[in-house]
Amino acid sequence: MKRYPSKGFTIIELLVVVSIIALLVGILLPAIGKARQGAMQTQSVSNIRQVGTTLSTYSSEYNDKHVTFVVDNLGAYGNSGAEAFANYATQTGSEHPKMWLGIDDGVLWYYVPPEETNVPFNFETRFGVFRLPNAMILADYMNGKFYDPVYYAPKDSAVIAAAEEDFDYPSSFPGFDTESVFYSSYCLSPAAMFNPAVFSKAGAQDVYFTDPYAMDGGFKAPTLGQVQYPDLKTWVCEHHWLQNRRFECNDHFGAGQGTYNGCEPYYFNQSILSNPVTLFMDMHTGTLGVQGAMDSSKRVVTQTGDAHHGLWSIDVYPGSSYEEYGGGGYYSAQGFDWSNTSFHILTIDGIRGRDVVSGVH
Repeated sequence: MKRYPSKGFTIIELLVVVSIIALLVGILLPAIGKARQGAMQTQSVSNIRQVGTTLSTYSSEYNDKHVTFVVDNLGAYGNSGAEAFANYATQTGSEHPKMWLGIDDGVLWYYVPPEETNVPFNFETRFGVFRLPNAMILADYMNGKFYDPVYYAPKDSAVIAAAEEDFDYPSSFPGFDTESVFYSSYCLSPAAMFNPAVFSKAGAQDVYFTDPYAMDGGFKAPTLGQVQYPDLKTWVCEHHWLQNRRFECNDHFGAGQGTYNGCEPYYFNQSILSNPVTLFMDMHTGTLGVQGAMDSSKRVVTQTGDAHHGLWSIDVYPGSSYEEYGGGGYYSAQGFDWSNTSFHILTIDGIRGRDVVSGVH
């Protein structure tokens, strides 16, 4: 009987093929993952540039003023938010204009209390309108929706998981959901929204902060013409640690107690690994690493010989130090590692200041 050679594969041949496939997968998967991460960062750059265009458009229509959501002379009405807003209503005969989030079924919706959200930054709660670049007065320059995907960075998974069900809601804001307002992935620089004197040297004192309620013009909207370092002053940045992230939810805020379905993400300044996508005031975009921001502040301290004069104010409650880690500032104590910076948030000289020195970012 004539025998024909087998047309099948031997076990050794199959093992060789499987090994080659496994090797190729091992090579390609990291490259695919890296490409995907790069695409999401590119989308975030596009988003943040659109937010900046909105801010510029607003400013051009309001005599070069930066948006603040608060009357210029609020500080003249009281020594605290609650007192100032109450006295404003009494003395003017009407409530202070609210920070509207949107319209649903003919009803205007806003977020309360006004003393916390109308002001750019509440120095006790560390919250404010700087977290809401998608409020109606700005969203109307975009697509008119609070929950527009452009306000949410693709890597901000916890936030998107909480907010995405409202992305397709037909009205500008789902009024039924005011108990759970899911903030944008991007935040404005609150320091740039105050009168620059708030974050400037206070007279002869070696202090770089004055309570805006102690100044009649503390809340006066600055103009974009006051910017002195447009390529070094941040305007908008990712609020959470998204680039080079190792962990998402920060249990220092309380496990299961976060804003987004029990998760409170790490903030952009809470790890030296963080490298948030950032829009600068000359409208260029890039990333600004926390380590670079920390090094910049320390370099300025060395140059000025003033322990308080870095690039962000260590004199704002609850205080901090450029050299000590986890001391205060904008939730530095809740950080992942030894990061300690409040750039973008507490910039010395406000809109006239800078958040990084040339050549660092």
